Amino acid sequence: MAKKINLAIIFGGESRQALDLNKYNVLPIAITKRGQWLIGKRGEAYLKTNLAFANKENGVTISQSQKLLVKKYQEKTITNFMEGEGSGQPIDLVIPLGHGTFMEDGRLQGILDSLHLPYIFSGCLASALAMNKNLTKIIAKNMGLTVAADLMVKRGDKINAAKIIKILSLPIVIKPNQAGSSVGVSIAKNIQELKNGIATALNLDKEALLEQFISGRELTCAIFGNSSPRALPVAEIVPKVSGWFDYKAKYADQGSDEICPAKIPKTISQEIQKDSLTIFKALGCKDLARADFIWNQEDNKPYPA
Repeated sequence: MAKKINLAIIFGGESRQALDLNKYNVLPIAITKRGQWLIGKRGEAYLKTNLAFANKENGVTISQSQKLLVKKYQEKTITNFMEGEGSGQPIDLVIPLGHGTFMEDGRLQGILDSLHLPYIFSGCLASALAMNKNLTKIIAKNMGLTVAADLMVKRGDKINAAKIIKILSLPIVIKPNQAGSSVGVSIAKNIQELKNGIATALNLDKEALLEQFISGRELTCAIFGNSSPRALPVAEIVPKVSGWFDYKAKYADQGSDEICPAKIPKTISQEIQKDSLTIFKALGCKDLARADFIWNQEDNKPYPA
């Protein structure tokens, strides 16, 4: 029998796994909301606790995850970084399944690089760039993609809402610059909503990206591969529980319909696939990624979302 591959699965949130246990020795590693790593049976316990609250926004609470720890978070030592059996087990490959801050933004990838552990998906720099909406837009624009007009505001800035409206016009899309899953994103239709939206975004991140609102159909394209990546068919996302593809529409049961292939003109589909490959390569992504677009039918242009 061929030697089993030692596979480490790093997860947090609502991740699920389905692997052939005849081929893989699976070492579950849970990262708690306070950054501690639970390995082996403690990782499994975290997963079971999290799944019990899968239908609740944000899943397992901090207090629930802390009950699984022997060493307390307040004791900030290197030895408290990981808990559980299996931390000395050799690992052939890591699969990072987590979302958002510390998981997709290059920091986890940097840790794995420093530990000389091979992993799938994009590396440290590409992950960090892709998580930063402002930098991704700058790169996309420099590569010739059409992007929405925008402004950046930082925590501590004096916000002149009237001036922002004069530059971008209403409605305005407000996004925490480095948050994922549409957390903290809002669409302001008046000056008070703009002020509230900026405050919400800057509570989650030190920077907020304000964008001209682009009306249109939500489209997405997956890119697969490394040295010769290819774009998969374009899909359309139709939110059912919200007016746009917000957090609820993304994660609620049947919150959105995903139509693949999208029923759009072939020229638009080809342009989105081309732009997706362009930004995938420019950021230095690998293995698998997804690029989102808004297709504005008035000017017939797809805008990176």
